[in-house]
Amino acid sequence: MRLTREKVNLLSHQITEKLASIDEVEFIEDRNTIRLAVVDIFMKWLKKEEEVDKAARQKIESQKRTIPEGSGEWEILYRKYYDEEMRNLLE
Repeated sequence: MRLTREKVNLLSHQITEKLASIDEVEFIEDRNTIRLAVVDIFMKWLKKEEEVDKAARQKIESQKRTIPEGSGEWEILYRKYYDEEMRNLLE
């Protein structure tokens, strides 16, 4: 999933506010420091997701025959390779 910088910032504000509203959560740092940490986590995860997407596409391109992007076969292979790469990332 592609997220813009603006969307990441919006989500980081929402997450920080939600955490602040939970009685059991106490911030040791100020809210903006927490929000910036959330942004950093999002950006790192999006970078890894981009690498997984690239790896899945490369596997499809390395097939002996050309599989047109957007075809049913391409979509099935993409999902398969994407899921494999994500599992490898999470292990």
